[in-house]
Amino acid sequence: MVQEECTREYIMKLTPGDIIDAKVTHLEAFGCFVDIGCGIASLIPIDAISISRISHPRDRFRPSQEIKVVVKSLEENGRVSLTHKELLGTWEENAAKFRPGETVGGIIRSIESYGVFVELTPNLAGLAEVKENIYPGQQASVFIKSILPGRMKVKLIIIETFDPEPKRPSPPEYFFHGDHMDEFLYSPPQC
Repeated sequence: MVQEECTREYIMKLTPGDIIDAKVTHLEAFGCFVDIGCGIASLIPIDAISISRISHPRDRFRPSQEIKVVVKSLEENGRVSLTHKELLGTWEENAAKFRPGETVGGIIRSIESYGVFVELTPNLAGLAEVKENIYPGQQASVFIKSILPGRMKVKLIIIETFDPEPKRPSPPEYFFHGDHMDEFLYSPPQC
């Protein structure tokens, strides 16, 4: 009865763009399940967790963690579609945290024939040249060669890599702090 009342009085009154509190209940390879009120579960698909690709939602969340989510849509059957990446900032907001010439930490997310993607923040990755004996998931110390806003590129040089220490994911840093988001544009206007 409580869930029915919560659905009627809260869930059904949500609109796309509303930002709500959620609590992580469990993690699967395809996404993160959260409680959005009175034990009502909803899914954040893995590709909606952050801009930077991750191998598993445990790279970002842990069970019982309290987070914010954006309502993407409400389906006729009462299911609520959620997203998270929009709260983590635009390319410009994330790039503003860094300067060329700095050496910073990152996580190797993927290795391609043309380069290595190193995550600097959940919504910003840079590209470094391929280096031997590295693999996705490793932590890396990287030198920022350049930041090119017009092309949305961060060029990096990998200085050192090391195996990650087991640790809990850091709480997300939210750039958006309102209760409703009308639109989200990740790319800078000149792109």
